[in-house]
Formats: sequence, C-alpha cells, structure tokens
Amino acid sequence: MRIVFCGTPEFAVPTLQAVAAAGHSVELVVTQPDRQSGRGLAMAQPAVKQAALSMGIPPSLILQPEKIRSNPEFRAALEAAAPDAILVVAYGRIIPQWMLDLPRFGNINLHGSLLPKYRGAAPVQWAVANGETATGVTTMRLDAGLDTGDMLLRRELPIGPAQTAQELFPLLAEMGSALMVETLDGLARGTLSPVKQDDALATLAPILTREDARMDFTRPAPSLYNRWRGFQPWPGAYTSLRGKKLIVHAMRVAEAMPEAMPVPVAMGVTEAAHVPAAQPQLSAEPGVLLAVDGRMLVQCGGGTVLELLQVQLEGKKRLAASEFCSGYQLKPGERLG
Repeated sequence: MRIVFCGTPEFAVPTLQAVAAAGHSVELVVTQPDRQSGRGLAMAQPAVKQAALSMGIPPSLILQPEKIRSNPEFRAALEAAAPDAILVVAYGRIIPQWMLDLPRFGNINLHGSLLPKYRGAAPVQWAVANGETATGVTTMRLDAGLDTGDMLLRRELPIGPAQTAQELFPLLAEMGSALMVETLDGLARGTLSPVKQDDALATLAPILTREDARMDFTRPAPSLYNRWRGFQPWPGAYTSLRGKKLIVHAMRVAEAMPEAMPVPVAMGVTEAAHVPAAQPQLSAEPGVLLAVDGRMLVQCGGGTVLELLQVQLEGKKRLAASEFCSGYQLKPGERLG
C-alpha cells in the first residue's frame, strides 16, 4: 500500500519500521515540530523523525506542520501522496475530517489499550494506575470522536504486579507494530470485519498532570502503589514533609512485619542488617508517618500501610529510607501531605 505515517514519540517508531519492512511504500512521514528539550533547551527532533531519517526517508518527505486542520500546503502534500491508508500512532494531533476522508482504507490508529477501555491520551498509564492485570493494543479506523472508531484487531498483554507503565511501553509498541502489519494485510485482502465499540463499556484515560502525582493517603496503599507504577516515568509520586515537597522514587505495600526485618536495599545502599522491628502502633489518621527502625511506613486508607523505600526532599539528593530517617531524625507521628 501507499502509506502516510503520522507519529511522534518512541512508541510509534516500531510501527513505522515494521510497515516499511513489510513492503509498504511510505510516501510521507508526518510528525510534530522539533522542540526545545533538556536543561540547555537545545532543539530536539521527535523520535519518529530520527527513525525516518535513519531509514533513508528523504527530509523532503518528512513533514512537521504546527497545525494541520487548516493548512493548505499540508493538505496539498497529502492529497498529492494519494495514500491508500494513513497510519496514526501517538501523533498528538486531532485528525481533521478531510484527512479522515482522504484514503480509501481510512485512517488506521494503533491505540495502547483494549478498546473501548481507556480512550484518551494516556491509556497505558491509567490501566496500570487503576490496577488492571491486563492491557493490550487495538487497531481501529479513526472517526471524528475520541478513540470511538470501529475496531479492527486487538491483542492482549498481561500486566505484572510490579510492572510499571514505563516497562510496558516498549512491549506494547512491538506488539502493536506486528498488529498494524497484520491489519494492513487484512484490509488489502478484505478479510477484516470492523467491530463497533460498546460505548457503555468505555472509560476515559485523560492526559496526565503534575497534580495526578500528589499522593492522597486516604486511598488504600495498593491504590497509591498502582498509581506510582502507572505514573512512571512522569509525573511520578510526591507528597510533602515539614512544608517541603517530598518525591517518592520507590515504594511498596507493607505487609505484616516479622520479628526481624532487613533494612531495604536501594539506590546505592549495598548492605542490609537485621534489626529488631517493633510493631508500629497504627494511627487511624491517613498520612501519619510510622518511622520504625529506619523504615518509613505511612498510614493509608482502609487500615493499610505503605512503605516508602526511596525519597528525595526538594533541593536535596535521593536517599534510601534508612538514610533519610537517620539524616532527618524522623519521629513516629509526623504527618505527610
């Protein structure tokens, strides 16, 4: 097929590479403009642009429009390319109706969830944050709605109990690239039967904000842990201590403590020693800190307890909980948040 490929981040790269390797003709690559990035604010190319150039696609065939809805030059370029299909993978722009109507096979989207669940900008992150045990990828034909188009193919992927969204992204990207090639083959052969989504089963996966990272200790500890897993690498998780922001880099749900508990090993802490562990007196107040033998235990909703393993006070370096407790002389009864 003659293909126009629209995508921006690393998640989209395997699909671009796979459809080209399968013999499809990539007539144009459409991606976001170069943006300033990093502390030096140097201009950085999107991952899809870098991949396209490394594949030998001429720069003249890589378009980076700031706007696409009302852009006569961009529209003329796509119409001249006469694509059989437009592939959309994490492009980051709402596709206008004229693009939806252009190719004979439509605009085919690779979405990082098992639709109709988790429609929206952050499906992988919210699936993990909500404690799902499985996710997957779906190819669908885009329409004017938000991820509401007819589904073509789906593949499921289990989510491990400690797996983060950051770890899932490359797995879903590779799975999705193969699924897109299979989808194009099915469209060409006429063997696919599009399936309408059941809107009653739909859930929203909105774009993440910094506020999503704020820890609400009225939630049960497993919920806070799942949200931390889902919000990796950004926005993460944070609370406050003594009026300052406290970033939590690692945590776990605390279980009943044995008579002796090793000090957690994390972030350069290489030695663990058995220390007597007194059973903490749990407070009914969510957010109360239960500092016991170098461990940072926090009372959460439903009588659950969360253990913070690595923390970083604003303006300071990252520390293992045992180091932090020692350096800041934490006392049981202090409050987080």
